[in-house]
Amino acid sequence: MSEIEPLTWEATYAIVDALQERHPLRDLAEVSLEQIYRWVIALPNFDDDPALANDEILMDIYREWLDRLVVS
Repeated sequence: MSEIEPLTWEATYAIVDALQERHPLRDLAEVSLEQIYRWVIALPNFDDDPALANDEILMDIYREWLDRLVVS
């Protein structure tokens, strides 16, 4: 059985994968950066300092998630 890789703030793509899996039907127009922050730090394999988050990191996560929704 494979272990789940720990997530850090630098793992934008993996974080978006995990968020899409946990919140597949969310309307991102109604999701705040604060909500994304709370969801990320609540991920079971998130293993980074929550204090390192900033608006740029959270916006990168948001944009990647939104891009995937537009493409699919």
